[in-house]
Amino acid sequence: MTDLTDRILVPIANEADAVSTYDALSAYLDADTEIVVIHVIEKAGGGIDKAGVEQRREIAEQSFEAMRGLAEGDDVPFETEIHYGTDVAETINDAAAEHDATAIAFRSRGGGRILDFLSGSVRTKLVTDSDRPLIVLPRNGVETDAEEE
Repeated sequence: MTDLTDRILVPIANEADAVSTYDALSAYLDADTEIVVIHVIEKAGGGIDKAGVEQRREIAEQSFEAMRGLAEGDDVPFETEIHYGTDVAETINDAAAEHDATAIAFRSRGGGRILDFLSGSVRTKLVTDSDRPLIVLPRNGVETDAEEE
């Protein structure tokens, strides 16, 4: 039988999010847990991207390093990967399938129901469209400056 925490896909948005996410996730890890940490670079799909690809790759690498520093202190191995897509939630779900994740774990980055209704947040899309279990980690009152949710 597969345990929910055998292979967890963990999307992160930036350094602060990586630290907060690891802090919330670490309580649920055991010696057998495998973690795949991803950063999604959202592409505009024919429009103008929010920032240059190199700049966004640098943010991803800084985010991975922030989490790596914490995980190494706890002897938690993980792999990292950058993914690209026009729909962040769809890209996260595709990555979970690609990595055969048993669950997706993430911290909600705020926003209310009205914002969700108007913009269709990543959180809402994950909850309604994911084909695998989701672990929504506690926010612990820490805010991040995530550019996408």
